[in-house]
Amino acid sequence: MALKASPIWVCPRTPCSDLWSRNSGSAFNLRFDLEKSRKWECCCLAVLAQRAITSVEDEKPNVSGVEPSWGIERTQGNESGGFHKDLNLLPKPLSANDLSSCSKDGSKVRVAYQGLPGAYSEAAALKAYPKCETVPCDQFEEAFKAVELWLVDKAVLPIENSVGGSIHRNYDLLLRHRLNIVGEVQLQVNHCLLGLPGVRKEEIKNVLSHPQALAQCDIMLSKLGVVRINTDDTAGAAQMVASTGLRDTGAVASARAAEIYGLDVLAEKIQDDDDNITRFLVLAREHIIPRN
Repeated sequence: MALKASPIWVCPRTPCSDLWSRNSGSAFNLRFDLEKSRKWECCCLAVLAQRAITSVEDEKPNVSGVEPSWGIERTQGNESGGFHKDLNLLPKPLSANDLSSCSKDGSKVRVAYQGLPGAYSEAAALKAYPKCETVPCDQFEEAFKAVELWLVDKAVLPIENSVGGSIHRNYDLLLRHRLNIVGEVQLQVNHCLLGLPGVRKEEIKNVLSHPQALAQCDIMLSKLGVVRINTDDTAGAAQMVASTGLRDTGAVASARAAEIYGLDVLAEKIQDDDDNITRFLVLAREHIIPRN
């Protein structure tokens, strides 16, 4: 608590010279007056001590609009020590109100994610912020850096899957980068087998996707007897199928990826475990307390 100096309060006690002049004829009266004088001194010290610890917050504010000279001098002295006189002139960090899904000027929150449009991470970002502008990143670390460099407002990255377990790479990146966890999103994963328009699933000989997605659809892919080919992400696999135009090649990805890249959904919910949930973390530069 800040302390404020108080002006010295003078005790209205009788001067000692008067005591001597009036009571010089009596030793008893002299001792009495000396003891009385000590009591006055103790009383004065107690009052001064009480005022010395009076906080600024307990006093009435200066409503005149003019700052006293001693206050200006103290502020100028603090400026040399690294403090700014007018805190309102300093740049303010982004807050929860500044990063709302739709600000006053119509701009949107920019959210980074790993993968291409149609990835499950993008779906998690849209679930967290339905009106956000999603920003794809090639690697997880690029999403971290995008937040740190103020290129985006937040990042949504997977941290754990109920079937595949933890994503250890992102745990390492959380320790390496100084970002705050400000939210969590849980997304139900529904893998689909995608192919070119007009292709039947029996015609598929090769299937592209992320290694975890292929492992989570082991039963279905084993029945088809296809060759599994690893890619960086599920949406990237869908893009490859669309760009190559190979009719015997399919992809395991989301239904939204099929819409984006013009593919057909040959089979839905082909994952072995129906209760397949991925947990995502929402990262930001500043610490934000969620609203109730």
